[in-house]
Amino acid sequence: MTRMTRWGMTAVLAAMAVALVPGLATAQDNPKPLYNRLGGVYNIATVVDDFIERLLVDDTLNANPAIKEARGRVPKAGLKFHVTALVCEVTGGPCKYTGRPMKESHQHLNITERQWEAMVADFRKTLDKFKVPAKEQAELIAIVGSTKKDIVKASTN
Repeated sequence: MTRMTRWGMTAVLAAMAVALVPGLATAQDNPKPLYNRLGGVYNIATVVDDFIERLLVDDTLNANPAIKEARGRVPKAGLKFHVTALVCEVTGGPCKYTGRPMKESHQHLNITERQWEAMVADFRKTLDKFKVPAKEQAELIAIVGSTKKDIVKASTN
């Protein structure tokens, strides 16, 4: 056998082994973390900045006196910092969120389902503005949705 033929057969055997061995990871099976697909912390911080600015002028949220009062106590820059760190961490980035748990930081705000939906709508507008791809948007919305039980006040009806 010639050297080229041996290399060719070796390549074919290696390809067969990859195809036949269950559990052998490929690049498609193990995509980049969401953090990387979003472009890292600078892109996340840019999106968070726009999102928080959008929330601050949302009439539905501003109608809640507890939210309005909290905005007077929590500096905008600090809120943006904590949200950026949180998004960075939960998407697989190197940041560490050091703020309070979602339940603790939102329980006194009496956030309703309507206010939650307004926040999600604002988030989607921001993601669309920055042309975040649909797959990544869906992942981010799912992450946000996982916090709903800790943020929205249970209905008393």
